[in-house]
Amino acid sequence: MNLELATTTFFLVNFCVVIATETVKKPHILLILVDDLGWSDVGFHGSKIRTPNVDRLASDGVILDNYYVQPYCTPTRASLMTGRYPIHTGLQHRAVLCLTPFGLPLHFSTLPEKLQEVGYRTHIIGKWHLGHHTSASLPTNRGFDSFFGFVNYGRDHYNHTHDGFLDFFRGEEVTREYHGQYATHLYVKEANRIIAEHNSSTPLFLYMAFENVHDPIQAPDEYLRKYKIIEDKKRRGYAAMMDIVDEAIGNITAAFEEKGLWNDTLVIFSSDNGGDPVNRGYNYPLRGYKRTLWEGGVRAPAFVYGKMLIQKGVIVKELIHVTDWYPTLVRLTGGTMDSSDIPVDGFDVWDTIAKGAPSPRTEILLNIDFPEKRPGLLLTYDTWYTGAAIRVGDMKLLIHVPNATWYQTPEDGGIAPPMEDIWDQKTNIVELALFNISADPTERHDLSRRNPDIVRQLKARIHEYQKTAVPPGIVPDDIMALVLAMKNKAWIPWRNTCNAR
Repeated sequence: MNLELATTTFFLVNFCVVIATETVKKPHILLILVDDLGWSDVGFHGSKIRTPNVDRLASDGVILDNYYVQPYCTPTRASLMTGRYPIHTGLQHRAVLCLTPFGLPLHFSTLPEKLQEVGYRTHIIGKWHLGHHTSASLPTNRGFDSFFGFVNYGRDHYNHTHDGFLDFFRGEEVTREYHGQYATHLYVKEANRIIAEHNSSTPLFLYMAFENVHDPIQAPDEYLRKYKIIEDKKRRGYAAMMDIVDEAIGNITAAFEEKGLWNDTLVIFSSDNGGDPVNRGYNYPLRGYKRTLWEGGVRAPAFVYGKMLIQKGVIVKELIHVTDWYPTLVRLTGGTMDSSDIPVDGFDVWDTIAKGAPSPRTEILLNIDFPEKRPGLLLTYDTWYTGAAIRVGDMKLLIHVPNATWYQTPEDGGIAPPMEDIWDQKTNIVELALFNISADPTERHDLSRRNPDIVRQLKARIHEYQKTAVPPGIVPDDIMALVLAMKNKAWIPWRNTCNAR
């Protein structure tokens, strides 16, 4: 081999090594999901609640202005884990799940399972709420190496009970040693331990599924005192709970920095649904709230932060949905999409977020969830349906949705609604409405009569989606769940085989 050829070969080999190294380098991922956080309850949306750590990350990253989730926690979490719309997971409805032998369908690969395939260590801290009727439904059998948290929709933040029974797991076992300790503080300690013990040469996926700011509204006195200027006692507690989340995020990001992981960490921040004004979460100036398909129920505060972003300090107005995290993170980390008879509904939006490219997504099915037609069925909290809604470009169509209004925060002069007001709106049905969300994000001007062609087009899209829907998977309560909970004084898996679809 002559000198020129040898030199050329040397540089080509080294060039390929550099390219391969850059290609396989995988970011650490910190995915933060706050429970029931309202659109107007973060500093970067103008809130009086202090969220300096959240605001710093948002301002130095990419704020997502047209980012959508589902109107309830379980459908959002299922969409996050699978990349599918709720009509394709069977979780269209609100899912209590504490007595229900159903959860995340087992035939779908989950996001953490796909990340494990490419070498990630995966951990969930906080709320699962995707089934616990069998051990196969628990997080450690759905792609997570560890689980420290709870399985139901909410619980006491100090004694960790749901409906009187303990709901606190480490892995697949109930843990009983944390009575009286505030849950979010425990989560921070667990996160710091995981980060400190992590092998830095291995990519890390940490899913922080915060319990706050879901009711019951509880916070230590030192945080409540920060907001004594807020006269509404429940709103003061809610503000303190979000303050605790912000402090937790600051402590967790500091742990990433101390470990030397921070420069290679991608942070995703989102709420799971809109705020609930009954529990003092607010979405003003957006219309509606948790449980509804109005913007206040499904348009969530969100941002992405990371040194690897090419654009920073910007607001992205492109359409993005919670289902998009699945394909985006799988492809970003070099994984392969799962094959299924039900394709992934999400899109890879990395170039949209990181580079400012147009979103590949031009429409979002917000949900299809019509009331069950059973004689004598009363409309209660547990049977609250959402109707149907879709956004295509600027236009959003709602069909047969419970009505909703606008609620301003108490500190800005608003009056918190009693639950009776919410019930009244729930039984007042809006059969059809069309809005230009870009021009009218607060949904005040119904354009349906002036645009019958657009109405027909969007109704046709909803009908096309409806043809692909699987039957709702929420099944009747199983009394054996309560029998074992009473026996063990804790919620535990109660079935030996999993019958989830």
